[in-house]
Amino acid sequence: MTHPSSAEPNPASVGRVPAPPFVRLPDPRKLFEARRERLEFLAQTSELAPYLWFIAGIAAAQGHIQDGLPEPELPPADALDRAREFGMPPLDRNRIELDDVLSETLSRLFDEVAALAKPAEAQAALEWIRTATPEQMRPIVQGVLTDAIPADAIAEHVYVAAGLQVHFARLAAKLDASRLVRISDGACPCCGGPPTASLVVGWMGAEGTRYCSCSLCGTLWNVVRVKCVLCGSGKGIGYQEIDGGPGTIKAECCDSCRGYVKILHQQKDPALDPVADDIASLGLDLLLQDGEYRRGSFNPFLLGV
Repeated sequence: MTHPSSAEPNPASVGRVPAPPFVRLPDPRKLFEARRERLEFLAQTSELAPYLWFIAGIAAAQGHIQDGLPEPELPPADALDRAREFGMPPLDRNRIELDDVLSETLSRLFDEVAALAKPAEAQAALEWIRTATPEQMRPIVQGVLTDAIPADAIAEHVYVAAGLQVHFARLAAKLDASRLVRISDGACPCCGGPPTASLVVGWMGAEGTRYCSCSLCGTLWNVVRVKCVLCGSGKGIGYQEIDGGPGTIKAECCDSCRGYVKILHQQKDPALDPVADDIASLGLDLLLQDGEYRRGSFNPFLLGV
């Protein structure tokens, strides 16, 4: 069962006012390598081991395919300036084209994951997506980017989402962090994507600070603690966790919007990964799914669950 608490204490030292950076851009190489390592570690003791090993294989592929990939091009400087002026994400999800770089990224990923052990349905979906025409691929890309994924084609969209994570992480890494502006607490300042989870970090100069992790590009952005990242309310915030756990993963529940997003205490366990540990803590979601709170975060590897 879950264990509620009324408020999440802030461990910042008395009299110390940290000035954490607003954004930490992803390092595409390290991002997926660290995720692979975490997934493989979690798979050793989890009841979800077969699935965690499969996603670890995808994470490994997301890292491997970057070798020799052509560089993606950022929007022109005037478009970046307009985005900043109007408080919009510089990587417009609605304007991403299935260009040569994205097409090659997807193709390489599909080839790389072909050898992974997987259920028959997942294999059939991969075989179809590997031979899809650009006309067939475009609506799938748009479906992932607009979070409009049909229930009868989840597996195909998951593979495309994995490729898009690589593409957007590489784009985000090329941005100037000092030029980014806050879109909203629940929207990535690089691509506008929703969070997978939030992290309380232990970085030097940002100890005890909370960051949201983008489900698409992997960017981290600062959001104050004890505040709903979905609706912005600071009232009626509570925390649910599984009894007997280490206290590093909780569901931050909001009485205003009745949503929740997991919060991972990375300052207690630096190995925590927002994607990997969100999947591995599925039990917490299952305990909450019949209650009063709805899951408000997004993880492409938990679609259909």
